[in-house]
Amino acid sequence: MTLLALETSCDETSAAVVRGGRVLANVVSSQINLHAEYGGVVPELATREHLRNLLPVTRLALREANVTARELNAVAATRGPGLPSALMVGFKAAQALAFALRRAFLGVHHHEAHLYSPWVAGKPLTADFESFQPNVSLIVSGGHTMLVHVEAPLKHRLLGATVDDAAGECFDKVARLIGLPYPGGPALDRAAQQGNPDAFDFPRPMLSEPNDDFSFSGLKTSVRYFLRDHAEILGDAQRVRDLCACVQAAIVDVLVSKTVRAARRLKVSCVTASGGVTCNRALRRELAAACERNRLALRLADKSLCTDNAAMIGVLAERKILGGEAPTPFDTEIQASWDLE
Repeated sequence: MTLLALETSCDETSAAVVRGGRVLANVVSSQINLHAEYGGVVPELATREHLRNLLPVTRLALREANVTARELNAVAATRGPGLPSALMVGFKAAQALAFALRRAFLGVHHHEAHLYSPWVAGKPLTADFESFQPNVSLIVSGGHTMLVHVEAPLKHRLLGATVDDAAGECFDKVARLIGLPYPGGPALDRAAQQGNPDAFDFPRPMLSEPNDDFSFSGLKTSVRYFLRDHAEILGDAQRVRDLCACVQAAIVDVLVSKTVRAARRLKVSCVTASGGVTCNRALRRELAAACERNRLALRLADKSLCTDNAAMIGVLAERKILGGEAPTPFDTEIQASWDLE
């Protein structure tokens, strides 16, 4: 099977070609510079850029894969969740192409694709479901933070999710309070590398709660009040780096502790992590150390698959189609608030 996948759920326009679990091409056009002026993603601008970039990105992916449209056996796209107007661009384009070619079409859940991205690795990127192990999966990004029990390929159960701010959202909002450039999460990560994570004490929200849910709005508020009472810190570069390290340590501590705790409770021997925040160096380091201490195997999504991309959409779509899942009807609409079950 040769499959084209499109992803436009937020501010990356991406097209990928997948064949037999192998990613032949994965082209991503980022809009970071466009939204930097506003300190966050502007949905109207994101949609306009998707409209401008989707066709060139798709043509480039097909060219890199040395595949023509007529050679495609199926077309897939992200159906949700995401920004409604942004989702619409890729989803409707994929539907139209599949309809015109008389090929199967599949709408894919963005988070479900993240679940299986840690099983795609190598050069070229290739799905490795043969080595799959039941796992507890951490999906952590700017808009979502959740723990999922993945019992088998395509069989999973949501354990818990954020009840307010996601971890990535907390990173970004704290970075903005400190005055770091957009995107805030990576900027805070860079600053934290030279900071002292023990310089200040910040809360670990819901860490002691027995459930698998997350909450980061209180941490963000704590930083806001801390800066109100210690405004002089912003004039000291080293203390700003210390502040970044302390906030990062609090977020990472919650993510790692709750993930490992869930894995031990469910008696699985493997942990996976994916989503944009999985690029954070402290999270990757601390999760690896915690898994080693608890004798848990760890699979981290390749950094190229942590942020939004069409490769993970294509890999999951191909597996679903080959597994007998029925095509998505052409009159199906996007589902911007599609919860992972």
